[in-house]
Amino acid sequence: MAEINTKAGKAVFIVLMIVVAAISAFEIVRAFKKPVGISEDNPDQLWKDFEAPSSNVPFFSKKKSSLPKLTGQEYIAELHIEGVIQSENQMYNQLWLLKTIRTLKKDTNNKAIVLFIDSPGGSVYETDEVYLELLDYKKSGRPVYAYLASLAASGGYYIACAADYIMANRNTLTGSIGVIAGSSMDMTKLMENLGIRYTTIHAGKNKNMGNVNEPFTEEQQQIMQEIADECYRQFTGIVAKSRKLPLAEVEVLADGRIYTAQQASFKHLIDNIGSKQSLINYLQNKELLGKDFDVVEFSYKPSENFYDFLRGAVREFSPAANANSLIPETVQKVIAPGIQYPAYYYSAQLR
Repeated sequence: MAEINTKAGKAVFIVLMIVVAAISAFEIVRAFKKPVGISEDNPDQLWKDFEAPSSNVPFFSKKKSSLPKLTGQEYIAELHIEGVIQSENQMYNQLWLLKTIRTLKKDTNNKAIVLFIDSPGGSVYETDEVYLELLDYKKSGRPVYAYLASLAASGGYYIACAADYIMANRNTLTGSIGVIAGSSMDMTKLMENLGIRYTTIHAGKNKNMGNVNEPFTEEQQQIMQEIADECYRQFTGIVAKSRKLPLAEVEVLADGRIYTAQQASFKHLIDNIGSKQSLINYLQNKELLGKDFDVVEFSYKPSENFYDFLRGAVREFSPAANANSLIPETVQKVIAPGIQYPAYYYSAQLR
């Protein structure tokens, strides 16, 4: 029996070594492979298969998000913003979104953008980048409208504020106007009880703040609070300007809570309640765009590839991947939802 177990262990070890070697070889190829982008001087390139920012994966398996082929006719772009707003995940891709907005601005056949937002929000940086890009699009004289789906909270609502008109589904949850600047969990006593000594070598008394092996001081809390307050002022200022509301009134309703569509309408955070089609009908009213334009959908849809499979296999067996095993998974999801802080982010688990 011992011999069988030894053979099985050797087999597993060999397989892991092959996987690790494959990943290493692919990383070398990826490092030297020039990423494919979209030329600012050639917006038509966007209508071909777009290679996402993470698509400098091994040449035999590219991660792509296909965009619809346009017919050269005038159209309204239905631009989907779904999932957590961050650099990239399975539902969202920042570079893809920014490039799409820029190219729509250059395309004279595009007459308007309808944002389809279904997002809990995300990082402050990426959220504000999208908001500013949409404001730049509007400099072309074309409008932006927003349709809020099941959840358009925090950063999702922040982006919606770039729109000239906001409509929500009657079951939408929105709002959550507030900021999470970070979190801290002091595990020093627990590690001491478990006989764990975890030391971080650092210079600068606040360089290690927020780490689990150091108590969170009042000074450090004040540092993070100032960051949160600054981001909060930015958020409330944008809401006040977009919704034409007094800042003091926005600050009262911007306590981080979410609102139903009816509540949001009553507080003037949205303009109307209805279906997505009712918003399209509203846009095609003669008093607005003046024509029954086609609606072309733009959404990011990455595909899995062999590289992702190998990378996932390494994470599964890597000791580093399980370094946080002392913290229950449910707790990890609350304190580290996978986004960079500070964040305009809503999670029911945090309430």
